[in-house]
Amino acid sequence: MTEPRSRRMEVSEASKPILPRHARLKFDDTRKVWVILAPERVLAPDEIAVEILQLCDGARSVADIVDLMAAKYNAPRDDIGNDVIAMLQDLADKGFLTQAREKTG
Repeated sequence: MTEPRSRRMEVSEASKPILPRHARLKFDDTRKVWVILAPERVLAPDEIAVEILQLCDGARSVADIVDLMAAKYNAPRDDIGNDVIAMLQDLADKGFLTQAREKTG
C-alpha cells in the first residue's frame, strides 16, 4: 500500500507563504488576542508569530521575512531564520499555511 501524496508545503527561504483560503488571521475582540480561524479549528499564535503571519502575504519570501525580523529585533539572522522556518513549517504541517501560487501572465 502506498502513502497518499502529501500536499504539505516544504518551507524554505525561497517559499512565499500565505494563509490558505479556508484560514483567516483575525483579532478576536472578545478574547483580545489574534487567532487563526479555520473550519472547526482555532489557533491562537503568540505575538511574534502574529507579526510573522502578517508578513505572509504571498508576495514576500521567507528570506524577506527573516531579514525584516532580524533587523527589527537586532538578532542574528541565522537564529531568526531557523526559528521562522520552524514556526512556518509547523503551521504548514497543520494546514494553516500554504505556498502562494505564481501569477501567470
